[in-house]
Amino acid sequence: MSTVTRNMAKELAGDNIRVNAVAPGTIATDFHVRHSNEAHLTAACASIPMGRLGTAEECVGAYVFLGTDALSGYVTGQIIEVNGGQLMP
Repeated sequence: MSTVTRNMAKELAGDNIRVNAVAPGTIATDFHVRHSNEAHLTAACASIPMGRLGTAEECVGAYVFLGTDALSGYVTGQIIEVNGGQLMP
């Protein structure tokens, strides 16, 4: 994702097109509730420095920021990680 985002940003910047991405970490969803047991969720939370799964609502700010020209009009080629400090491979 990072290579595609940055390459597209370089290619399209001259046309005033910004290309950015949001990389959410482990987000609490219905999928996790249905397909994970308590031990798995506890282990997942232990791997996150903030000690918990994120929420969809916590990702919204990154999307609003990138979608608002007044806030991010000069931002391109960036990946915003919303992951509670969890390192992404």
